[in-house]
Amino acid sequence: MKYTIPENYVSYLSIYDTQKAISLLKRLFEDRLSALLNLQRVSAPLFVDEASGLNDNLNGYERPVKFDILRSEHKAEIVQSLAKWKRLALKRYGFFPGKGIVADMDAVRRDEDELDNLHSLYVDQWDWEKVILPENRNTDSLKSTVMAIVTAICDTQDTMQAIYPQLQATGKLSRRVSFVTAQELEDLYPDFTPKQRENAYLREHRTAFILGIGAPLRSGKPHDGRAPDYDDWKLNGDLLFWYDPLDCAMEISSMGIRVDPKSLDEQLHASGCDDRRALPYHKMLLNGELPLTIGGGIGQSRVSMLLLGKVHIGEVQASIWSEETMRECEEKGIVLL
Repeated sequence: MKYTIPENYVSYLSIYDTQKAISLLKRLFEDRLSALLNLQRVSAPLFVDEASGLNDNLNGYERPVKFDILRSEHKAEIVQSLAKWKRLALKRYGFFPGKGIVADMDAVRRDEDELDNLHSLYVDQWDWEKVILPENRNTDSLKSTVMAIVTAICDTQDTMQAIYPQLQATGKLSRRVSFVTAQELEDLYPDFTPKQRENAYLREHRTAFILGIGAPLRSGKPHDGRAPDYDDWKLNGDLLFWYDPLDCAMEISSMGIRVDPKSLDEQLHASGCDDRRALPYHKMLLNGELPLTIGGGIGQSRVSMLLLGKVHIGEVQASIWSEETMRECEEKGIVLL
């Protein structure tokens, strides 16, 4: 377990005000995001049928939490994200191009091996998805959506700092987004790890979107893992902000234009996942029976940390931590929920 406790850290808000502020900023951000992207709030599942193929495989090695169902042959899996479920929901609900959905997603990442300031076993995020037209499957559409999300985050920060003036000490996030491809990052910093590249780039540019995550770069390795059956690897990316309290880049969102039949076919083959072609969801995708969409997840706890100036994710969400972490945080005056 790796984590950092900055020297002389003092929370800007009491635990009482922190809880009030988290509730407020979540409402403010969701309302602003929904207005900018034309999203409708919907209810979402906590678990899906194991045989449906609807669960997100993430990087391919994470094991979902599974359980059997009394007096049923079905087995259920706690969702790891709603990437696939949302696209199916848009078809079922009959949404038209330009309209989308947003939902709360709660997940358990049992194989998270980096429990630290930014990573927890518990994941909470806004999962959103919107129907698009074929002509919207391009980088310009992706970039305009990224800038809308940054606007929603920065607008929320402005409101929170007006209500809680002490938060003005955290500074202002940069609304100017620097777009860079994963290959350009590798070319800039060939001897760095992907995380080191992100830190080096974000330290200078403050707000950035890294394009093209999932496919191997010229080095033979991808910038980061991405399941082959939801994002189009040529039209996806990660949104990051530089976070001064922890002196690091903080990833806020993973998103992208979703696969169409052609890109799904290519990515299943390239990743050695051809067995998924037999799953109901994948059959629908390959047959062109699902709408073209763009979507992603935006970390609720990460946004809360970012806007409230917190240094440990346990200050804004309840999870399980080691005795050593709890003891050291208590000694430093950090209240873990």
